[in-house]
Amino acid sequence: MSDELDHEPPVLPALLRAARGAYGDAVREQLAAGGFDDMPRNGPYVIGGAANHGAPIPGLIRELGVSKQAASQLIDTLVLRGYLERRPDPEDRRKIVIDLTERGEAAAAAVQTGVQEVDLELADAISPEQMKGLRIGLFTLWQIAERRRGHETELG
Repeated sequence: MSDELDHEPPVLPALLRAARGAYGDAVREQLAAGGFDDMPRNGPYVIGGAANHGAPIPGLIRELGVSKQAASQLIDTLVLRGYLERRPDPEDRRKIVIDLTERGEAAAAAVQTGVQEVDLELADAISPEQMKGLRIGLFTLWQIAERRRGHETELG
């Protein structure tokens, strides 16, 4: 594989898009195997992030960079399909809390399994030093994107 990179290195945006597909394919396979074949586009990111990292759903939606209308439609679809539920905030009844349902938690487990499959394949293919460099590079790109959008990066 390194010979391919030595001769004609692909541009980073093309590599990033193609690489993201490895995770997307694995996640879709796991969701289908678990009976979650009605998961909308961007749903796995929201469901997985909420379950696996405890990230607040509004923050995950913001990270998607979609319009408010698209975000609202995504949440509505996830609620209608039984992945999320809306309920009044117990501390402030004027606010609505969005949480994962049991079905949402099960779908999140499928998402996590798909991600772990690709992570293990990647760890078998490159050295720990290369993995660390990849993570640093991707994190730096994320920070650049957040800075360009006027947001602060919240992960460390």
